[in-house]
Amino acid sequence: MTTTPPSDELLDFFKALADANRLKIVGLLAQQPYTVEQLSAMLELGASTVSHHLSMLSHVGLVSAKSEQYYNVYSLNLGAIQAMAQRLLRPEDLPRLADEVDRTAYDRKVLEAFVRADGTIRSFPAQEKKFQVLLRYVLDAFEPGQRYTEKQVNNRLVKYSDDTAALRRGLIEYKLMAREAAPGGSTYWRIDQ
Repeated sequence: MTTTPPSDELLDFFKALADANRLKIVGLLAQQPYTVEQLSAMLELGASTVSHHLSMLSHVGLVSAKSEQYYNVYSLNLGAIQAMAQRLLRPEDLPRLADEVDRTAYDRKVLEAFVRADGTIRSFPAQEKKFQVLLRYVLDAFEPGQRYTEKQVNNRLVKYSDDTAALRRGLIEYKLMAREAAPGGSTYWRIDQ
């Protein structure tokens, strides 16, 4: 038995609702059950069009039909909507919808634009977000839990750029590193979040 991934179920659910007439049908059925003929007259649509819309809504479990005499009477499955929302839209599960997305693509693009093949920084970007990418890149030169003198920090940063002051300031400003002033000189350390 094949199970549908939650992302596909969500897509089907939202596709079923991604039509003005289907939303109107849901709104009407939220008030009371109706037949195809009744919905057709109220929406000024052909019966076959309404049946098509009901079929799509039924496919995702939003609508069900009950036979009464010569007609099928359609009702909104509020319980199904609530169950689906609880199952598919739980806050702790939403991040999984992006599992297949390459989250490092933006950083790689920025690094390709601003870092030479030898690892040195070509120039500092004007945009704050791009500058933060460069700061995260140079942060790898520092070990977590290790303390560094300002001279040691500069010796590591000069491998990336001659403007060690700008990098050092950025690392502190964006809270990637911390600094503590001491009589013998400042000490720096990496802040890991």
